[in-house]
Amino acid sequence: MTEPTTAGSNEALLHRYTSALTGVFGAPSRVLVRGEGVHVWDADGRRYTDFLGGIAVNALGHAHPALVRAVTEQLGTLGHISNLFTSEPQIALAERLLDLAGAPDGSTVFFANSGSEANEAALKLARRHGREDPSGRRTRILALEHSFHGRTLGALAMTWKPAYREPFEPLPGGIEFLPAGDVAALQAAVDETVAAVILEPVQGESGVHGWPAGYLQAAREATRRHGALLVFDEVQSGTGRTGTWFAHQNPAVTGQDTAVVPDAMTLAKGLGGGIPIGALISFGARASQLLTAGQHGTTFGGNPVATAAGLAVLETIVQEGLLEHARSLGARLAERLRTLDAVAEVRQYGLLLGVDVTVPAGSGHPVPDGGLAPALVRAGLEAGYLLNATGPDTLRLAPPLVMGEQEADRLVAELPTLLASALGPDSPAQTPSTPTQETSA
Repeated sequence: MTEPTTAGSNEALLHRYTSALTGVFGAPSRVLVRGEGVHVWDADGRRYTDFLGGIAVNALGHAHPALVRAVTEQLGTLGHISNLFTSEPQIALAERLLDLAGAPDGSTVFFANSGSEANEAALKLARRHGREDPSGRRTRILALEHSFHGRTLGALAMTWKPAYREPFEPLPGGIEFLPAGDVAALQAAVDETVAAVILEPVQGESGVHGWPAGYLQAAREATRRHGALLVFDEVQSGTGRTGTWFAHQNPAVTGQDTAVVPDAMTLAKGLGGGIPIGALISFGARASQLLTAGQHGTTFGGNPVATAAGLAVLETIVQEGLLEHARSLGARLAERLRTLDAVAEVRQYGLLLGVDVTVPAGSGHPVPDGGLAPALVRAGLEAGYLLNATGPDTLRLAPPLVMGEQEADRLVAELPTLLASALGPDSPAQTPSTPTQETSA
């Protein structure tokens, strides 16, 4: 589907891009000029259905009236004031987040501009906790293999992927990586020399991986026993993405009916619905008093526009019933994806899905260069879908929480055709089998 545009062609604008912007993202595939709901349009007027959501950012889709109104009204009233002053939206959003997190009295919020910045603040919180130990031995910070916490130096030091870290070493030290999901390794590593354990309740960048039942609780018990902080990075999994406000409240994530409460939690991405914002929530007075006046700061963090956007996102999630919708639509999408011959496994937490894909047995087709998942992303783009591959064999789906059943079902119905395109012109489309049942869990 196309519509006229006066923004200039993709080809012309991409040429200008490569001449003007630093190439850290590689070559973009399209120039997007407009969005509405779960659709975006490129500079050539082609429409795409968005199954990436700005990497789990556009919780309300594109140009949602509630978000547009909140940002417009706030910017027309008060835009930026610095943190030498405060504003009502900043206070209100902090109060709302503490309430949704079930944080005890004495808990506080620090606002930043991104997930990386929120995790930098968490790292400093952990360092302050370690420095307060009179033994001087509490210097270790434990992260997990396959983790992703950001690209700034501190956040990068807690990120596992060597290809991300090695070009910038030496990085901040004292950080160790544990085998992901291994309770015995975790329990053996945590002792009185550990300042903090940081982990994602659901790892997104690695391809949407959760943990064995009881793993998060084991991390909670080990850190509490030895006096270390437990930090949950909910930058990608928070703000309703998994069907609960935060993934550590989700029984499908924790393996238990009650939440596993951390000492600190970081947020970003979906919290602003597309407006840059990050947050560090410290649980309880002890953790909240570690960072004192002058020990951390930000110029733009928590500005009136960003916090007004955050309030609008949270209010709209409630008004439109998007937590339940994320659970039910995510389950529906996963159930239908599992009927496809090319789908080897689906890991689903609300509307955050990792889809492992494979060349169907007996097809006679080799795996495309670079992997089947990137080939499907390219085929999807040509067919009008924004998809994302986290590796050669894995698609990550993180569509807007306002995605409808029709759009989700259409992707499943067209995936066999996308597969045929990805494998080459001689590949027949594979027909999905009929789902045996529908779920709404």
